[in-house]
Amino acid sequence: MDEYIGKRLDARYGIHELIGIGGMATVYKAFDFIEKEIVAIKILKKEYLDNTEFVRRFRTESKAVTVLSHPNVVKILDVSFGEKIQYIVMEYINGINLKEYIKIKQEIEDSSVISIIKQILLGLKHAHDQGLVHRDIKPQNIMLLRDGSVKIADFGIAKFFRNETQTLTEKSLGSIHYVSPEQAQGMPVDVRTDIYSVGVVFYELLTHRLPFEAASPVSVALMKVQMDPQKPSKINPEIPETLEGIVLTAMEKDVKLRYQKVESMFKDIQNFERGFEINFSNINKNIIGEEEKIVKNKQIIEGKKKRALMISSGIIITVVLFCLAFMFMTMFTPYGLSSARDVDIPDFVGMHLSDLENENYKFHWKIDSVYDSGKPQGVILAQDPVAGSKKIKSGSTIVLKVNSSGVLVEVPVLGGLTQETALAKLNNIKLKYEVKTVYDELIPAGLVIHSDPVQGTKIMIDSNVVVYVSKGPEPKLVIMPDIIGKSLAEAKELIVSAGLKFSGDIIYEGSDYAKDTVISSEPVAGVEIEQNTAVRVVASSGIPKEKNVEINVPFGKFAELGADIYVDIYLDGTYTSSERIDPTVVNYKIYQFRGSQGEKDVTIKINSMLYKRYKINFDEGRAFEVNLQS
Repeated sequence: MDEYIGKRLDARYGIHELIGIGGMATVYKAFDFIEKEIVAIKILKKEYLDNTEFVRRFRTESKAVTVLSHPNVVKILDVSFGEKIQYIVMEYINGINLKEYIKIKQEIEDSSVISIIKQILLGLKHAHDQGLVHRDIKPQNIMLLRDGSVKIADFGIAKFFRNETQTLTEKSLGSIHYVSPEQAQGMPVDVRTDIYSVGVVFYELLTHRLPFEAASPVSVALMKVQMDPQKPSKINPEIPETLEGIVLTAMEKDVKLRYQKVESMFKDIQNFERGFEINFSNINKNIIGEEEKIVKNKQIIEGKKKRALMISSGIIITVVLFCLAFMFMTMFTPYGLSSARDVDIPDFVGMHLSDLENENYKFHWKIDSVYDSGKPQGVILAQDPVAGSKKIKSGSTIVLKVNSSGVLVEVPVLGGLTQETALAKLNNIKLKYEVKTVYDELIPAGLVIHSDPVQGTKIMIDSNVVVYVSKGPEPKLVIMPDIIGKSLAEAKELIVSAGLKFSGDIIYEGSDYAKDTVISSEPVAGVEIEQNTAVRVVASSGIPKEKNVEINVPFGKFAELGADIYVDIYLDGTYTSSERIDPTVVNYKIYQFRGSQGEKDVTIKINSMLYKRYKINFDEGRAFEVNLQS
């Protein structure tokens, strides 16, 4: 159980659940008991409380965001820097990050892309106006709300470029796919660095691809410095040429050829929406002329070659030095190649790991944790090489697979997957799961929204993961109108006006209402039901509803006869039934008569002799005895 969940911070913030894990902090959903609202709280991890650099960065984020107040920036509400806990309180964002949105949406309309980018630029303009550069703009740090609005989050590595320019030479900590070429080279950064990152996000939204992809971060960084990105239109020919020009201008490698401020990029996007032409060659003419541009391009190309040569040479030198160091170590260590001897491989399978510590085995161990629920913890389940397979040098490394009930696995990325695929992923890494279905405005029904613990969290095998699956948008509730006593036409109009559906499957029943008058409905009036629910109606057939009227006939006085009696019943003078009764056992009997309207006469005869007469009024639903003397 997480140590903070269920607790209250500073007697104000009640922690509900973990919603995110970052490099230096964890984020929780909480309730502010003073303001009576849901908030998000970012708590610095305990292992970093004594790390002055991490504490500085954590406080920098709060310092950065407290100067910001804009609809497109996550709002900071409170900060606390105690000795045992440091946290930032932010507005709670009920949405998903842009990376998740890109994964979910197979295709995003240009209008939606433009709306997202414009909101990012507006938020950045506000930050830049305060002297702040974000330095880590990427889809993971852009939150998309249910109403389509966008908020920039995570100013954890932001810098005040006006007052702390010396720190701008520090190596960027942002994601390598979105950082600018100058960041990748450890050069100074400014607002144009954020513009480059927005360009990459723009590129990805339009193409569903990243402009530079490679097997390693170093390779991606080299590509950024040395290569131009593939034109978006080569990936998606339907991308307008002007829109492509805006993206590529934002992603210019040379900062002088890039948009110099977000307002310029925002204005070009507006011009595109209005159908105006944009001359990209003149965008930065006040900064660099055409001739200077040609010279600059030549210098850039030559500089790239030199830097590439330096980087490549550095890599080669590093590898050579590593090999020499390895050779030196193996030659002069006790189990080095010069002094090693061939030995048999012992059988370690079935032994406990602690047994190896008590023996003088001249081998190096590499321990791999595995999991087997049927074996004790710490037992060696397998080894490589296996026992007796060959002779090896003393001092060689043997890989031991040791059973551990505490094996940690990382919760995979589940957001955007189908429920079936997500559960299969969890099964494959031996994690249990619980599925909860919830409404979501953005995520289509049947797809995973997120998990608890969140992706990237390391938990023990056999732990439980709650998988939240979308039921689609939450249906709107409407009030069922009162349609009793209304004609079918009136009822239909009321039902449709309320946002419901009128079911054509009408049931007719007898009643005192006129024909085609509503006598009941399902659902009943006044209840809250989902919009577009079909309403079933029962209408009057125009024939009065039949009623049951009971007559209680006593027979006790005939018990003294000591014999059975014969009872005959007549309705309006017509014989209806006859039965034999033992009056010593049956003191009375209730007879039922059914009718819809008017009056009926009931005559009771005992042993063919007149015994009782009754009058039944079906309109009133009652019966009364008639005096035989009258």
